[in-house]
Amino acid sequence: MTSHDVQAELSELRKTLESVEAVLDLTALRREETELEAAAADPELWNDPDNAQKVTSRLSHVQAQLRKITELHTGLDDIEVLAELAEAEDDPSSAAEAQSELAKLRKTVDELEVRTLLSGEYDERNAVVTVRSGAGGADACDFAEQLMRMYLRWAETRDFATEVYDVSYAEEAGIRSATFAVSGPYAYGTLSVEQGTHRVVRISKYDNQGRRQTGFAAVEVVPALEKTEEIAIPDDEIRVDVFRASGPGGQGVNTTDSAVRVTHIPTGLAVACQNERSQLQNKATAMSLLSAKLLQLKREEEQAELDSLRGSATASWGDQMRSYVQHPYQMVKDLRTGHETGDVQGVYDGNIDGFLEAGIRWRKSKERDEDRS
Repeated sequence: MTSHDVQAELSELRKTLESVEAVLDLTALRREETELEAAAADPELWNDPDNAQKVTSRLSHVQAQLRKITELHTGLDDIEVLAELAEAEDDPSSAAEAQSELAKLRKTVDELEVRTLLSGEYDERNAVVTVRSGAGGADACDFAEQLMRMYLRWAETRDFATEVYDVSYAEEAGIRSATFAVSGPYAYGTLSVEQGTHRVVRISKYDNQGRRQTGFAAVEVVPALEKTEEIAIPDDEIRVDVFRASGPGGQGVNTTDSAVRVTHIPTGLAVACQNERSQLQNKATAMSLLSAKLLQLKREEEQAELDSLRGSATASWGDQMRSYVQHPYQMVKDLRTGHETGDVQGVYDGNIDGFLEAGIRWRKSKERDEDRS
């Protein structure tokens, strides 16, 4: 890459950054930062812990966005100076350094641009993810557990907090289902494009003849509720069952019946929680999860445009959105966007940013097409 090429790409990145800033509305962000700093300095703020947490979390997010914009401008200026120096002194090492820094900066700008596409009503929220095994027996259950690990590893690389609410282990291997929370800026908006049916094709570890098998798993993603949104559920509309939490192979996690399953009788929706030692804590968490799902159903009934909040994946043939092929070749391919990679293990290890970004762009493009029609 010549100095001219570097300058051309720097110019393109500056234009992209300007469009990002226009969407973010830096003037409004700085005004919000000032207001939040004043609220955070109020000695009475922590009289309401929930509101205090909301204020400080939002302040941290706004400051991080403004700081990133400043750092990007500084980075662009530094690379420009380095590229000019490399050309003036005919220094290959400085030129290589400029190209390396440019690649890193390009990735950061691309990520920020994708973030501006997350403008949905709930996109800024934390996410509650449920993974369920589908058709495919033990291979599907094992695959479902791999997907759970994939999302948890992805969250870990972003320093997002996670909390596993419930895991139902399968008898032979893997899991039947798992529900967990991912907490971080735009966690819901980002992960919501993962909703749907995922398919794996591989040589089965559970087939004594070593034949190729296909398994399916369904992923559901819903936005976490704000405290003020939780729906009051009458006691006569729920059934509460308690049971002993267990781990793989039936090994006991604790020796008391602390795990709780709550079923909403009118709809048949059921949620479970076993991550706390206290039955009361598990019930409170389960009720919050149930409330989130009921609110989701209510939104779907009231607004057809929010159908994307809950998919209808059946985790079987005909409705898969992504394939994870491990035999006869190595390939993970998203059937909606066409994005693919041969690094299957890297995907299982949480390297899914490419799929997420492609999914977000695909969804935005689809929304624009619908608006024009």
